[in-house]
This record gives sequence, C-alpha cells and structure tokens, in this order.
Amino acid sequence: MSKAPYEPYEDPYGPGGAGDAHGSWGYEPTVVALDAPWSEPVESVGPFEPVGRVEAQAYATATARTETALPRQATPPRQATPGARRAARRKKRDPRPDTLRRLVPQALVVAFLAGGTSAFVANDKAVHLSIDGKERTLHTFADDVTELLADEGVDVGDHDLVAPAPGTALADGDEVAVRYGRPVRLTLDGQRREVWTTARTVAGALDQIGVRAEGAYVSTSRSRAIGRHGLELAVRTERSVTIMADGQRRTLRTNAATVGEAVDEAGITLRGQDTLSVARDSFPRDGQTITVMRVTGRKEVREEPVPYETERTRDDSLFEGTEVVTRAGETGLRRVTYALRTVNGVRQKPRRIADELIRAPRAQLVRVGTKPRPAEETGSGSGSGLNWGALAQCESGGRPGATDPSGTYGGLYQFDTRTWQSLGGSGRPQDASAAEQTYRAKKLYARRGATPWPHCGARL
Repeated sequence: MSKAPYEPYEDPYGPGGAGDAHGSWGYEPTVVALDAPWSEPVESVGPFEPVGRVEAQAYATATARTETALPRQATPPRQATPGARRAARRKKRDPRPDTLRRLVPQALVVAFLAGGTSAFVANDKAVHLSIDGKERTLHTFADDVTELLADEGVDVGDHDLVAPAPGTALADGDEVAVRYGRPVRLTLDGQRREVWTTARTVAGALDQIGVRAEGAYVSTSRSRAIGRHGLELAVRTERSVTIMADGQRRTLRTNAATVGEAVDEAGITLRGQDTLSVARDSFPRDGQTITVMRVTGRKEVREEPVPYETERTRDDSLFEGTEVVTRAGETGLRRVTYALRTVNGVRQKPRRIADELIRAPRAQLVRVGTKPRPAEETGSGSGSGLNWGALAQCESGGRPGATDPSGTYGGLYQFDTRTWQSLGGSGRPQDASAAEQTYRAKKLYARRGATPWPHCGARL
C-alpha cells in the first residue's frame, strides 16, 4: 500500500469522542470541483403580471438580459463526495453575492413596469355615454367631452344637445349625454313654422315647444317616434268661440279648423242666402264672436234715363253772345237690375247687379256766335237795331200773354218767373205790357246776349 499523506492523529477524547465514526478526530479532505454548477433556485420576488403589451415586452427583455449576464456553469464531470455535499448545503444557507446580483435587475424591471402601469391606469377613465337614450359604459383616455365624442365618431350640429358642454374636462365616472335635434314642420292654429326639438316623441316635442296639448287636435299619435329627419305636425289648440244666431248667443270650446266647422258644431244650419260675419273658411280665433246673418232678397229691374251731351260749334256769322241750337238733344234709356236684400229683418241699400242700355242718348248741337257787334250796340247795351219782333214771333207767335204748355214760361219772349223778377219785373211776365216785356228782354240781352233764346236767338 502507498504511504498515507498525513500522520494519524490520536483523538484526545478516545474512541467514541468528538471525532469521526471511527473514533479519530482526523480531517478528511473534501474534494470540491471548481466547475460544479450553482443549482440552487433564485428566490422569488413575488408574482408579476404585465398590464399590457408594452409592459410584457419590457419584462421579457429584462429577463433575457439577466440570463445573458449570469451564464450557467458546465455540468460537473463527477459526483461530489459526502463532504462536498455538506459544504454545499452550508453554502446554500448563507447569503451569496451572486444571488443579489441576480435579484437587483429583476427588481428594477418590476419597479419600472409598476410605475408605467400606474401612469397608464391613472389616465384611463370609465365614462357613461348616452346617445339619444342608448346608454353604454366605456373606458377612454380622452381629456374632455369634445375629444371623447371625436374618438367615438359622434358628430353633433347646431341643433343637437350635449351635456356637459363640449370642452368640459372628463373625470372617472362622468356621464355624457347627446340628444340629436329633429326638425318639426309645425302648423299651429293655422300658422306654419319650423321648429327644432331634441324630444324623441310627438308628446315630448309638444311639451318642449310649449304647446298646450290639453283638448287640442294633433294630426298624428302623440306616442309616435320622431326620426332624425323630423316630421310634419298640425296642432289646433282648444279655443272659446261665441256664435250669435236667431237672437240667441252660444259659446263653445272647439278645436275646429274653420269658422264653418265651429258653426256646425254649435248646431246652427245656414239656408239659402244666409251668410256669416266672417269668412266661412277662415280660422276661428280664441274669444271671437261670429254672427249668423239670415238673408232674404229679390231682384228689381228699373229703367233710368241717360242724359245727353251738348256739342258747341263756333260760328262767325252769329254775333258774340248768340247761341243757336241746331239739333235738340235726346235722353237715352238704360235698364238696371238691382238686388234688394233684407238681413236679419233690416232692408239693405239696393245693389246694382246688371246694367243694359236700351236707347243711346243723342247729343245736342249748338252754334256759338263769334262775330263782333256794331260799336253803338256794344256801347249802349240797349239792344237797339235788333229785330225784337222776329224774336217775339219765334218764341210766342207775337202774343204778350202766351204761356208754354207746362206754365213755366210766359210772355212775348217766354221768360220764366225767376228770370223775370231778377230783371226787376214783378208778378208774371205774361201779365205785363208788351213794352215792359221788350224792355226787360233788352236788359237781359245786355247781360247775356242771345243765349237765353237758344232756338230763336238767331232771329234778332
């Protein structure tokens, strides 16, 4: 046998003392391979669960870097002795610098990811969004209402309602409501206009517009939904109308569309030419009084004269102031039809409804003298030198007491009483002497020339 590498050492305590199992305190060298692997597991730093894709990628990268920096040892070529195993156990119980080096990078990665996750979670908000009554809860990173609506693709116009208002900052748990505006082409009590409403039903729209719906006529069901395109709506509110007929007064509440409908509702019947104080198809206003007029009538035809016109022609063969009628005028005749009405027992003014010309009038032709008179006649104005006898013969046949058939004109020159007295005469002209009549005739001639004798003045 080969020599032992060391001398045996006597155990001072004897066999069975503190030495080894063989009774010696000798040192048994333990062979430990320097390339033996460190097989103890790294202590856990607690569970980590990445919040999102970014955090997961960061965690995977940090782990790969740690494993690259600390490579594993090669597999040992032989089994360790019992002493080597005991030393390994003692080493496992002691803290090791290599373990600390492994834990520090992982802790840094966890701390980094935890901080990023906290910021990420802090910006996320749970918001309740209601669009035209359809509600949902969503998570958003939007800072305000405007950004939220843009992210969700919600377009709003001038007539839409957004609460809270666009631009308002958002916080976790906020509620945002959007109600779209709808056009309503409203005919209210005969007046047409267009209004906008955010209500989704006809009843809601009437309440929002402020229309008194109690007792009103509505052209469609009040529960009908209003689409985004709107609708046509006719509303007639209840009104108080008073109707006067046949001496009686009736007041009723109605939502009639016309005055005629209101009269029918009152149980009043119109007959024949009966009419109303206002147009039958007009809209009845609140507080309006309507009078029923009972009309009776007939037609009456009358013949009326048509006056003739006078046409004057200048004639230089006649002295100035002389007019001669060459053709007497004739009046025409017209047939006129009138409507005679009695309204509620009161006779009305006749109304002309037809006009027919039966005979046309014939104009009167008159010659007007323009010839200057002799100087002595012009200066004296006495009418001397004129043929008064010829004038008297033409007017009265030369009889001083003559009168016309009507008794209006009398004497040689056929004066009417009014003209005779204006010349200073008294009584009747036919009762005066022939000389006085001629005197008065010359006086009249000095004033008016031969005009007073249109037919016979040319005889002078």
